[in-house]
Amino acid sequence: MKKFILKTILYIVLILAIVEVVVGVFHLYTEDPPRFIDEFGVEKRVPGNTGYAVTGNRNQNYSRFSINKAGFNSHREFTPTIDKFEIALIGDSFIEGFHQDFDDSTGKKIEDRIPNSEVYEYGYSGYDLANQMHLIKAYRKDFDLIDEIIIYLNYESDLDRAVYEPNYDRLKLVNSTPFKIRDNIKILAYGSKIGILEPLKRMVSGKAFEEPKNGYQTNEIEAIDESKQKTIDLQRIENFKSLINLYGFNKSKTSLLLDSRKTSSRFLDYCEANHINVIDFADNMKNSKKATTLIYDWHWNNHGRDLIATTIADYIKSKRN
Repeated sequence: MKKFILKTILYIVLILAIVEVVVGVFHLYTEDPPRFIDEFGVEKRVPGNTGYAVTGNRNQNYSRFSINKAGFNSHREFTPTIDKFEIALIGDSFIEGFHQDFDDSTGKKIEDRIPNSEVYEYGYSGYDLANQMHLIKAYRKDFDLIDEIIIYLNYESDLDRAVYEPNYDRLKLVNSTPFKIRDNIKILAYGSKIGILEPLKRMVSGKAFEEPKNGYQTNEIEAIDESKQKTIDLQRIENFKSLINLYGFNKSKTSLLLDSRKTSSRFLDYCEANHINVIDFADNMKNSKKATTLIYDWHWNNHGRDLIATTIADYIKSKRN
């Protein structure tokens, strides 16, 4: 019996070692460049990190990232001057672009469509409008030189707070020992990515027998009644007003990039009434005969990014003429 147990342990160790090698050799795991909060309270990536972002259990998406000196994923450094034409593209993971090679990003596609332009992509997973507005104020010297500022706004998630506060707790979590162990043992990083470790996480947290809150209980979309939606809209508009008052909003060169299909008409009416420029990519996405998002989540695929770049380029060209 003792020999059987020892052999079993040995075989398990050997199997895990083989899987670890396979995951490493075929790069099935994803890399997440480290994060930090700088002296201005801006959360971003540690400069100088390069690697590969991988999604799906069979490398469904495999793309290169490169963190520049400013702390953002980009094919260029951010060097605004009064002589060049520069565009700042600010947003969350959709702008960060880890689902696309950094040298074929949305910003690079815009540059290809607008000669003699430079696009600075201030993208960071988890940014909301409070993050974005704080970033503009924190780096005001740079943004005063930049000619056009485009803020990607996901109405459903980006207007839930009226003031920015650095999230030091999240930084402590992602820089904690368990996360470092996970990231350095490839099989754990891979297992976490495809959900194998989810039951273990729930067991450790004492929620092993609870139904996951984000699990699908039905295929029906839960409708929100009009009175509840109105309350949500009014609160989000108030949050928007608060952020503008706190951090400023240069209407002459700042525009909101959004999908009107997912944005409240009340908010759109407010923007129109207050002369806030909106770049709406809804029609270009809706009329596309090809898929615009990845097959496993809602991030834009290469074609989707082409459409976004075209929408922005057409808007800027019309504004400059």
